[in-house]
Amino acid sequence: MAPRPEGINSTIGEGSVFEGKFYISGSLKIDGKFEGEIKTDEELVVGEKGRIKTDIFAKSVVVAGTVIGNITAENEVRLLETAKVLGDITAPAISIQRGVVAHGKITITGMNKKDPKRYIEEVYSGSSLVNKLPDKK
Repeated sequence: MAPRPEGINSTIGEGSVFEGKFYISGSLKIDGKFEGEIKTDEELVVGEKGRIKTDIFAKSVVVAGTVIGNITAENEVRLLETAKVLGDITAPAISIQRGVVAHGKITITGMNKKDPKRYIEEVYSGSSLVNKLPDKK
């Protein structure tokens, strides 16, 4: 058996199929097929051979395989060059390498706690900046 990557608590290995609910305290790597519900309070890694059909909720997400479902991360989402995603992605930071195939809505929240659409509209209208602009002379 190959050693687990550093920082990974659990692995669903290549050739494995998991259907159902999977809640984990710690990090998870999926190299097999997963359908159901998944939540982790740490990192979720979808390996190059990994295939997932579910919504993902995690601290951070790295995708090198295939995901059908929405991805929501507290910190960041990284889509590596072999990633394929069908679903919406929401996170404070998102990185996408060349070669990624994705279809869905991407919402980058930054470290802002407000609704991103409302925040951008406020900044555009100047309501958030009125007191921060220097006086004209």
